[in-house]
Amino acid sequence: MTVLINFKICDNAKECLGVEVCPTSALYWNERKETISFDESKCNNCGMCEKACEIDAIKVAKNQEKYKKYKRDIDDDTRQTSDLFIDRYGAKPIHLAFFMKSEKFNFEVLKSNKLVTVEVFKEESIECLLNSIPIKWLFKNIIVKFRKTRETDEGFFENKYKIKSFPSLLFFKNGKFVGKIEGFYSIKQKEKLLEVINKLNLDTLALKI
Repeated sequence: MTVLINFKICDNAKECLGVEVCPTSALYWNERKETISFDESKCNNCGMCEKACEIDAIKVAKNQEKYKKYKRDIDDDTRQTSDLFIDRYGAKPIHLAFFMKSEKFNFEVLKSNKLVTVEVFKEESIECLLNSIPIKWLFKNIIVKFRKTRETDEGFFENKYKIKSFPSLLFFKNGKFVGKIEGFYSIKQKEKLLEVINKLNLDTLALKI
């Protein structure tokens, strides 16, 4: 038996649930290569990794026929890994340009005269890239400055803006707090999140000086 991973749809993160549930460490994070790897000699054929994968990227081939089928399916998949690596709401930061250290909050947000959106997250609130919504989909027709920042150990954002659920989108205009959206929305909930965003009238705020 062997394990195949469709890296076209896998975000190849250390936090892989398949790696987490593997009882023998046959599926593991390879520090040297910085990728998820598989050691067939350690595999006990339990199939737990396949069940744990939320995006169906891990396949356990128990015979040659299954191996050929899964290999063919992966080869024929037209998606590309690069499609995943754009910044998304609820996922880990990809580009450093979007990531803001909390100590820069005052300068980048409160002293800005632009419409600013800050995504505040905690490590445990991070979701898979494939399940998360691309930021460019959310603010397609709105001129907005977007930043991601990690909640502080002291809970600065949680206390100041009364955040009950992470990740959370905080909106500011001319340094003033104008609204927030709390909790994770999956890519299947894109339209629902867009409705919530539209109710904030951000397009109007973006035009105001």
